[in-house]
Amino acid sequence: MSNPLGHEGAALNYSRIAGTGAHLPPKILTNLDLEEMVDTSDEWIRERTGIAERHIVGGETTCDLAEVAARRALDAAGIRPEELDLIVVGTTTPDQVFPSTACLLQARLGAGDCPAFDIQAVCAGFIYALGVADRFIRCGAARKALVVGAETLSRITDWTDRNTCVLFGDGAGAVVLESADAPGVFSTHMHSDGNYKSLLEVPTGIGSGFDAGRAFMTMRGNEVFKFAVTTLGRIVDETLAANGMEKSDVDWLIPHQANIRIILATARKLGLPMERVVVTVDRHGNTSAASIPLALDAAIRDGRIRRGETLLMEAFGGGFTWGSVLVKY
Repeated sequence: MSNPLGHEGAALNYSRIAGTGAHLPPKILTNLDLEEMVDTSDEWIRERTGIAERHIVGGETTCDLAEVAARRALDAAGIRPEELDLIVVGTTTPDQVFPSTACLLQARLGAGDCPAFDIQAVCAGFIYALGVADRFIRCGAARKALVVGAETLSRITDWTDRNTCVLFGDGAGAVVLESADAPGVFSTHMHSDGNYKSLLEVPTGIGSGFDAGRAFMTMRGNEVFKFAVTTLGRIVDETLAANGMEKSDVDWLIPHQANIRIILATARKLGLPMERVVVTVDRHGNTSAASIPLALDAAIRDGRIRRGETLLMEAFGGGFTWGSVLVKY
């Protein structure tokens, strides 16, 4: 989805990031806490994943987290909820089967009757959602869009499985996109391959006859790692080629925060020093669709990322799904 022209070859609008927001539940689960729960150690977790702690919900829902992040993004953009033309939420852990979390969020915000829907692409959910919202703006169907990545992964984590429970956390991040005369979002790229579903999945669901005993994430970590590193390397090349850019044109890499080793491999592919890579996996863990907007908001609010800089965001997740967005902030 990188073609900047629509039907008949007519030029479209562009979209730009007008504001960001984030929210983490207050409860923190450290590696030392996990040592009391499963056969693991702080040293083992840090060495293999880079994670030291993660935030976990108590009674909060995905929509609760999304609402706080969304309001912060709207405030940063100076936009009222009723001005929104579109709401897209990337999530794997919706509050209900239906209505969508986006519809629930719309009602909470008082955002009127604009289209609102969820996208389920697991860890690539925010990239997919941002790509869809960008397309709405480019074709003139929206001028202001709210894009949210929000997850309560702790609810689908098997806390007796030491191979997965050390990885995941909860949180929400949001951006407001608005129409602009120049990019903004240069291009978005989205891919998937369902042939690899068994390597990373929740092996039950409503349509297949829900089995509560199997409603947890399972992962074959080594195979996922190898596929992710190769795939993300390819999408870096694809994204730069689509925009006629060189690796040196990228100011910041904002990767999905899954594993520090995957982040390091992608940074090497770009030739970027780690000082130009936004890393939050150490304190957030893997928050799936929330991880990129959480990292983006953190780096904007602490002053690292400044207007006019070029950002590459990329993610890989279950499905398999993967994607990237190239942005001039």
